[in-house]
Amino acid sequence: MQNKKADSSMINDLYELIASLDTAQDCEKLFSDLCTVKEIEQMAQRIKAAGLLLDGKTYQQVKEECDISSATLSRVSRCVQYGKGYSQYIK
Repeated sequence: MQNKKADSSMINDLYELIASLDTAQDCEKLFSDLCTVKEIEQMAQRIKAAGLLLDGKTYQQVKEECDISSATLSRVSRCVQYGKGYSQYIK
């Protein structure tokens, strides 16, 4: 069996499914079915780090509070600075 990489319509279907969810509990059910606990933790860690950066925390403060690698923090920082606008949803 050939492993087919997700194409843009598959990815759009994922986004549509996520956007259709009504509650945090619905999201929890979906993500717990689709992702490992570690993947969910890593996504949550990135969102927390983004929020701290938006609050003006230094890289060192964010690393200490989130236990996040420098490489991942750098990626999060680029998203905060140059991303497509998700930061408006971060508390």
